[in-house]
Amino acid sequence: MRKKNVFVPGLTDVQRRELETIRGAEEMNFRGLLSYDALVDVGTIDFGSLLTAAREELNAFPDEVDAIIPHWDFPVSVISPVLAAELGLPAPSLESILKCEHKYWSRLEQRRCVPECTPGFAVFDPFDDAALDSIDLEFPFWVKPVKSHSSQLGFEIRDAETFTEALHEIRDEIRNVGDAFDAVLSRVELPPELEEFGGNACIAEELVVGRQIAPEGSVHRGEFAVHGLFDMRKDADNMSFDRLTYPAQSTPEEIRERAIEYTRRYMEHIGFDNGCFNSEFIWDEDSDKLWLIEFNTRISQSHSDLFAKVDGVSNHQVAVDIALDMEPRMPKGEGEFAVAGQFKILHDEDAVVTKVPDEDSLLRLRSRYPGTVATIDVGPGERLSEMTGQDSYRYVLGKLYLGASDLDELDEKYENILDELDFEFS
Repeated sequence: MRKKNVFVPGLTDVQRRELETIRGAEEMNFRGLLSYDALVDVGTIDFGSLLTAAREELNAFPDEVDAIIPHWDFPVSVISPVLAAELGLPAPSLESILKCEHKYWSRLEQRRCVPECTPGFAVFDPFDDAALDSIDLEFPFWVKPVKSHSSQLGFEIRDAETFTEALHEIRDEIRNVGDAFDAVLSRVELPPELEEFGGNACIAEELVVGRQIAPEGSVHRGEFAVHGLFDMRKDADNMSFDRLTYPAQSTPEEIRERAIEYTRRYMEHIGFDNGCFNSEFIWDEDSDKLWLIEFNTRISQSHSDLFAKVDGVSNHQVAVDIALDMEPRMPKGEGEFAVAGQFKILHDEDAVVTKVPDEDSLLRLRSRYPGTVATIDVGPGERLSEMTGQDSYRYVLGKLYLGASDLDELDEKYENILDELDFEFS
């Protein structure tokens, strides 16, 4: 029997290992499409050139293309369904994807179908010197481009001065992604509200606080399903989200059900079909208010190892099944652990890294704590404040993926491993 050819743009070694955990993996060939460096680790995006290069690579492939799966943010999230549609493969419509990807368009649609969980927002032109006058939100609020790359150019605005400072940085960099996003928007019919606000516009959003919950699921031939819910939990100082745990247990069941229902209503409203998604909510415990943060039109790679630890296969199972036009076959509770978590390895002060854990020490760590996966994202000589995508008050050195029998054991394991990790700074 011929093996299925499943293409993954920007395929990495980690993704390939996680894809090999799924049922039926031996019947598939997982193939990269363009490189990670061309699609993900890039400053300025040229959407047209990337789409042409990917199309040529597929056209040159001598066998049949059976599926194309997006596992990265823009531009992969858009290139994949465009190519799939051209080849007659299952994928969500481009319009439904853009109603998630364009943050202002998404908020407009959310206000139409789930107004009770949509925070206040306003769109503005970052090149307008009087932009602040068009924002009717109280300080503090959050600003970001309607489309950014890897969550860059997001700022908490406390006053007019911080707004002006944010505008300077946004103006310098927004076109790196915004021009490419405009090229995508030209492929669909936009509503009148978006005529003046294309890929280089920004959105201001009401600042909401609370506990975060994230449903992940799929829609296949109109059938909506959620295959997992995650809790984003804060550290002991309640300072920042430093851990993601599965399955969600610290959030009340009624809140989880509400998050799923809001997600279902939105997916149905925008006509999203034959694809995967994950949504993010914040629950304000004091007011019992659930706020919708955003939608992503793919599985979350942060969830993959956690699914494998708890359910026995990664969430790539659902992504591959949907892309092959099959009913999702995600098992439950067949993994080695009852709970699993992704934990950030944090450092509170700016410094230069002088030493990181070597491979031998990480091997000893995995021997003492079976199932542990550690990723180290810094190296000797790097200054933490000069790394991209970092907070101004805390720096991420890497991540730990752990499994345990319950949340208490999971947290204890995390604290023990932190004490053993051999980082040094100057």
